[in-house]
Amino acid sequence: MTPFLPFLSGQNSGDITQNDFSAWYRELFAPSVTVGILRPSDLSGYRNMPVLIRKSKHVPPSKEAVRDAMPVLFDLLSNETEPSVRVALGHFVFVYIHPYMDGNGRMGRFLMNVMMASGGYPWAVVPVERRAEYMDALEEASVNQNIIPFAEFLAGLQDG
Repeated sequence: MTPFLPFLSGQNSGDITQNDFSAWYRELFAPSVTVGILRPSDLSGYRNMPVLIRKSKHVPPSKEAVRDAMPVLFDLLSNETEPSVRVALGHFVFVYIHPYMDGNGRMGRFLMNVMMASGGYPWAVVPVERRAEYMDALEEASVNQNIIPFAEFLAGLQDG
């Protein structure tokens, strides 16, 4: 796995993400296998069945579409020159695709922070008290194709 440092040294964050994303997922969710929440096979690739998002009208793409959509996401991240766009679109498109059976939100926020660090922004956490606002903004982007509230929400995380 590539060390995190290349993000801070100017290497293309999209290329590094494409190369290392599955390893990050396995590392972050290996403890879930240890305690029996996930099966080892759940960490071996993208989901192989439909998935639904609790309390959402958004239905993620089919398992077949995921295999086509993820390389497009990584190409988007590799080719986008504006860091703030990589932050918002990287997070949104990832959770829209929902490539894994579990942990998509956490991986989306991790990806968001990787893109933030690569763009020189500080890492951000979605506060528990703002979770409903965060989910509403994601729902607006996913269901109504309006990403503006989501982008504004992310920008507001930087304001404190």
